[in-house]
Amino acid sequence: MKLPVPEYILSLKPYVAGKPIEELEREFGIKDAVKLASNENPLGPSPMALAAIRQTAENLHRYPNSGSYDLCHHLAGLLGIGCENIVLGNGSDDLITMLARVLLQPGDEVVLPEPSFLFYEIVIRSAGALPVGIPLKSGVTDLDGMLAHIGPKTRLVFVTNPHNPTGTLITRQALDAFVEGLPANVVLVVDEAYFEFVNERNSPNSLDYLNSDKTVVGLRTFSKAYGLAGLRIGYGLMPDHFAELLHRVRQPFNVNSLAQAAAIAALKDQEFLQKTVQLVSAELAFLYRALDEIGLKYYRSSANFLLINVKKNADDVFRDLLKEGIIVRSMTSYGYVDCIRANVGLHSENVRLVTALNKVL
Repeated sequence: MKLPVPEYILSLKPYVAGKPIEELEREFGIKDAVKLASNENPLGPSPMALAAIRQTAENLHRYPNSGSYDLCHHLAGLLGIGCENIVLGNGSDDLITMLARVLLQPGDEVVLPEPSFLFYEIVIRSAGALPVGIPLKSGVTDLDGMLAHIGPKTRLVFVTNPHNPTGTLITRQALDAFVEGLPANVVLVVDEAYFEFVNERNSPNSLDYLNSDKTVVGLRTFSKAYGLAGLRIGYGLMPDHFAELLHRVRQPFNVNSLAQAAAIAALKDQEFLQKTVQLVSAELAFLYRALDEIGLKYYRSSANFLLINVKKNADDVFRDLLKEGIIVRSMTSYGYVDCIRANVGLHSENVRLVTALNKVL
């Protein structure tokens, strides 16, 4: 029997995540695989976060605090804003879904860079809305092109800063001008998943637009720099009147108690965060030198990953690297048929990546 499922749902392609280590080791019989596919923290979580998880685990028979009260107030204190400006989610993906539920109806349009995070399009199309992708210019988000394609059906605009998968950065002046040109009824979402890795002075911060006459939402996560990807926790920064709308559609208990406790502890361990940021900076410099020696082109990154042109079919290189015990991400699904994306690992892991690339290429 054919179910009455809308065509825009039937047309969706499921999101394909990076290959897990255990899957590779099972398939190829490899015991020391290295995963550089999902932009994770190679140092793992903060020891303070692990201690908080162990302590909180004793009360798993209790529901978590539905509003993530302690975490929300800790974040508010660190950021110098009100708790009413923060919405917590089960990863940034949860917040992206809330945004679509609040703003999008069938026939609406969403303007976004092309390529960008694949989950945006899944959420947009699942609401019956249409994504309007604007190609990058030399790997950088084309804000002028995006502004030119905002029309009467546009409800939402996504930018990712730094951009994924190129790692390039939008300047403060460029984003200021973009926000100024936005219609008042369009919501801008600035996805700042890699915010902690940015060290350029001229970089924008979504919080700078909190009191703007335009509705600007910043998205951040504990999955990358804080090493809590397995707990799924992120947060949105936005005007209080808009946050109230997201709370109307937010699932109760959407952030589990382990994630809440670990996130608070991770925020307190600023020394571990700095250690992570310094590792990424040093290892990016190593990878730049190594890739230059091989003769491979790449974008200089403001995040914790590199988009690398391997001059061959990316899917083939991805599979060849798997046989060497290295998991990266083929960028074919993003439209870069000759590029892979690899996140920064430990120095020994980055050496293995370079050695494997030399071999398979």
